[in-house]
Amino acid sequence: MFADRARVFVISGKGGDGHVSFRREKYVPNGGPDGGDGGHGGSVILEVDDGLNTLTDYRHVRKYRAMDGENGDKKNRKGKNGEDLILKVPEGTVIKEAESGKVITDMSGENRRFLLLKGGRGGSGNQHYATSTMQAPKYAQPGQPSKELEILMELKVIADVGLVGFPNVGKSTFLTKVSNARPKIANYHFTTLNPHLGVVDLQDAKGFVIADIPGLIEGASEGVGLGFEFLRHIERTKVIIHIVDAASTEGRDPVADIYAINKELESYNPEIAARPQVIAANKMDMVYGEDDPVRKIKDEFEPKGIKVYPISAIGGQGIRELLYHVREMLDKLPDKRLIFEQEFDPEYMTGSSKDPYTVTYDQKENEYVIEGPRIEKMLGYTNLESEKGFTFFQNFLKMNGILDELEQLGIQEGDTVRMYGLSFDYYK
Repeated sequence: MFADRARVFVISGKGGDGHVSFRREKYVPNGGPDGGDGGHGGSVILEVDDGLNTLTDYRHVRKYRAMDGENGDKKNRKGKNGEDLILKVPEGTVIKEAESGKVITDMSGENRRFLLLKGGRGGSGNQHYATSTMQAPKYAQPGQPSKELEILMELKVIADVGLVGFPNVGKSTFLTKVSNARPKIANYHFTTLNPHLGVVDLQDAKGFVIADIPGLIEGASEGVGLGFEFLRHIERTKVIIHIVDAASTEGRDPVADIYAINKELESYNPEIAARPQVIAANKMDMVYGEDDPVRKIKDEFEPKGIKVYPISAIGGQGIRELLYHVREMLDKLPDKRLIFEQEFDPEYMTGSSKDPYTVTYDQKENEYVIEGPRIEKMLGYTNLESEKGFTFFQNFLKMNGILDELEQLGIQEGDTVRMYGLSFDYYK
């Protein structure tokens, strides 16, 4: 089964502890401190691998951990750094924070490598704490703790054009005819279980990438059938080719089918439904008699600005004209691929993403109060008196949804926010 979604738990490496020791050499009875630093913990890194096209590997292993840094040792020996953990994913994989569903990064375009979780910094050995008044420090710095995060990986294929339509309307046959793709084809509903990509080469014109999205059924946007599992793959497409069985070989009304599929697209994501469409009235080789089913489709949709092309995916009739029209449609659109912008930054996450916090309004003091383990940890290692620290603080409140909760409680500019004895004035 094609795997385009996976949920995994990742943990960065803990920093090694600094060491406490003193020189012990012959004729040096009172040697100075020589405790070495701890090694840095390994980071968790995402990397695009062009040889991958599914997330199958992440279906079998759900937990990934980078190596911890080694502790420092005597004689100023620094602990070994923990080895980084590199998670390889296919291009087009969108990484989300599992709890909130917010986008962390989109592994597309120039984004080939992304630092997901930075390993903990190694602690300093006691050699760093010697002063003129404290020549034999008996303490060292512990290594920074590891960070952990549950992520959702979603593969959204990268194609310029998406094929949509009911099962058995000829999408796979069409893709085989126009490109180098070779999808498996059989005569049953949900024929295509994998999104297939093909490259369309045009003479005297720029080619494009086309994706055959598995057949949709009514209710797909609500999770009915398998169609819902693949709707995410047309989120990046710029143009949609809507293939319909003009010959009604299964007794379906092609006009009703087009409206039904467009309704599913609208329900799933209105932005997708609003993208330029062209209708391919397929199976014209199976139209007999004097009735012209294409005329009915044209009369219904061409006044709405949607061109209709009668084609035969098996025989090839009408396909050339359709493809050049699609190329013209693409040329009129901005030459920029959809990249999902970052909504959540793990750098501003403290401890576990499941650490609780509360946002309440204290009527007696007329203050908004933010408390909980996640807040306490953040305040514990943030220097709010520095510009960098205060910027970190603001981003932390934003990325964790705390500012949204304050606004839902009705906070206004100038109101007071209290956190563990610290008070701030709120300004947007």
